[in-house]
Amino acid sequence: MTKSPPVTQSLRAWMEISTHRSMHEWTRFAKSTGLSMPQFSILMQLQHKGMCGVSEISERFDITNAAASQLVDKLVQAGYLDRAEDPHDRRARQLNLTEKGEKLVKDGMEKHYRWADKMLNYFSATQQKKIDKVLEMLTEAAEKLENRKLKNDIR
Repeated sequence: MTKSPPVTQSLRAWMEISTHRSMHEWTRFAKSTGLSMPQFSILMQLQHKGMCGVSEISERFDITNAAASQLVDKLVQAGYLDRAEDPHDRRARQLNLTEKGEKLVKDGMEKHYRWADKMLNYFSATQQKKIDKVLEMLTEAAEKLENRKLKNDIR
């Protein structure tokens, strides 16, 4: 078995610690709001991808329509989501974040980002500029991979 290049090892080590920390922070925040992680994940998904139907939630989270519907119902009852008529199909309903839902997601993101903000204190201004450039490159590459995946999913 060949050994991975140092950059691969470094990237994987970073991904491991940042993913662990990220999941820990999201779980803690979701619990503090009284929501389950699946419920909070639905809110995050709607914030990121925009309005969608229950069947799309079911597909995105690989759960049954019934399970997705139950999660959504609780979020609607709590005032985090609302249902609106689909302008393209009056029989269908679209889910959208309410102001309360948007605020909750925004608050979660702010708490989530504090760790990264604190971490930057360990770097000089020069180092931060270098990190910024590398992160721009990583983000660009990740977006290209994501767009390629989306195109392949459509086919």
